[in-house]
Amino acid sequence: MYFRHGLLASALLFGSLNAQAELTSYNNQGVDLVYSSVSNVTWTKDANLFATFVNAQGFDNLVNAIIATSPVIYDTPNLSDYPVANSGERTLRRNFDFFSSSGIGRISWWGAKGFVNYLNSINYGGSDDWRLPTVTDIGPVGCYTGNNGSDCGYNVATNGTSAGDELAELYYTELGGKGAISTSGAAQTGFGLPNTNTFDNEQLYYWSGTENPLSNTQALMFYTSNGEQGSFTKVGGRYVWAVTSGQIAAVPEPESFAMLLAGLGILGFATRRKQT
Repeated sequence: MYFRHGLLASALLFGSLNAQAELTSYNNQGVDLVYSSVSNVTWTKDANLFATFVNAQGFDNLVNAIIATSPVIYDTPNLSDYPVANSGERTLRRNFDFFSSSGIGRISWWGAKGFVNYLNSINYGGSDDWRLPTVTDIGPVGCYTGNNGSDCGYNVATNGTSAGDELAELYYTELGGKGAISTSGAAQTGFGLPNTNTFDNEQLYYWSGTENPLSNTQALMFYTSNGEQGSFTKVGGRYVWAVTSGQIAAVPEPESFAMLLAGLGILGFATRRKQT
């Protein structure tokens, strides 16, 4: 009996990880996650995890823990580096990179980088490879001078079909979102992130991990409100939605693992007894 239950628990645990759907929800180490087979990344189910952590731990406690984990964030040298401009280093500061007064969850680009580093330090959901989503550079980036680059504007990378442009792929390809402007350049209705039970706490705009090559003081970001990808100054406040590459390998729960071992022991005993 224990053996059969142990095998069933093991099969359910590992079989769910092999499901190949565009978006597959699963739980690992008590954390709800969503795997994207299109982008081959795992998203946090909570699309505003920073705010959730603030509510659970308190703003000061969380920010202090993030800064202790990553006191300095490295980037392309720019005027917003601190304390030395154009040094390629930004020392995180409580009141400059984490904004408790401008809406819980909105943080600077460097703060967002620090937060994903913090997730790695606690092995959140069983992964130490959390990061900000990427933007694939498939042509001239025009976010700084106007939305005239292939990485920017509405209907990014032909409706999110450029591999590695992860927020656009999620919005257009997997969730079926529409841009405020169609591929023909006409305004259209029904745009925005569709209502979905796949994720929780979705916000209007998110940081990517990709800096704007036309302006090192800015980073690329994505609007889930209208399907637009653009650029924003790194010191500004945007939300963070973390991803980790691939699908996180599940670790059996202690009880399930014990049941499996017990079942294997019983099977071995029965086999030896039969042979005798």
